[in-house]
Amino acid sequence: MASNDNQKKQVPLRLSPKLYEALAKWAEDDFRSVNGQIEYLLTECVKQRKKNGKYVGEDIDAPLEIDVP
Repeated sequence: MASNDNQKKQVPLRLSPKLYEALAKWAEDDFRSVNGQIEYLLTECVKQRKKNGKYVGEDIDAPLEIDVP
């Protein structure tokens, strides 16, 4: 019987239209789907945190340059 450990979890996510558009453009530039881009970015953040025990940047909570409500 197959293990459920390798199955991906579905997570509902709400994004503002502006954030979605920014992610969609970035994903297109990287030849990924929006979902793939979000998964890639989250994976990289987790790897970085495991590497140095810190968040990616000290200003992680600073407002983005795009207007995201």
